[in-house]
Amino acid sequence: MAAIRVLLVDDQPMIRTGFRLILEAEPDITVVGEAGDGEHGVDDTRALQPDVVLMDIRMPRMDGVEATRRIVESGSASRVIILTTFDLDEHVHDALRAGASGFLVKDGPADSLVGAIRTVAEGDAVISPRVTRRLLDRFARLTEQTPAPVPRSLDALTARELDVLRALTRGLSNAEIAGELHVSEATVKTHVAHILDKYALRDRVQAVILAYDTGLARPATGT
Repeated sequence: MAAIRVLLVDDQPMIRTGFRLILEAEPDITVVGEAGDGEHGVDDTRALQPDVVLMDIRMPRMDGVEATRRIVESGSASRVIILTTFDLDEHVHDALRAGASGFLVKDGPADSLVGAIRTVAEGDAVISPRVTRRLLDRFARLTEQTPAPVPRSLDALTARELDVLRALTRGLSNAEIAGELHVSEATVKTHVAHILDKYALRDRVQAVILAYDTGLARPATGT
């Protein structure tokens, strides 16, 4: 199996060095390049075609949100994981809408970083479990305060696919959804794949955004 190719984009050389040491200790991951700002990150993504881009959210010249947007809009197959100092950074909402496949806090454990890269490289998305619910609620509230795209109808989804999409908005894993709906995990994966395919979505984070945009999901009250 080919190694997962990772590009590091962060304006702090020591951070990049630390991530490189962690990742290159893994037999299935290789760091193919480093960039010190979003502009160079976009250029290097185009040139190197990494599987995963670890993107700092706050950088000079071009921040991680705009860099992510440009990578996604270019049609690149590279997936972006946003790195942030705070688990509810106000810019995370913008990064997820721009097409990031998830986010991680910089001070998280090394195994979380490695696991996230593997998950995203396989085509899934990752958001730190301990903040998923709060992040999605914050996303929804911010969406209510800013103009949103014209909602798309969810008529293309079956009743069971709608059940799965609702479960995704609650931050449930495939295994948890399978248990709740009394189906196999493989069946859940199939439903998720159908949802993504029907609406040309990159991953489950984008599916959750769709659910909020269409009104299928609402923010929790009193949080």
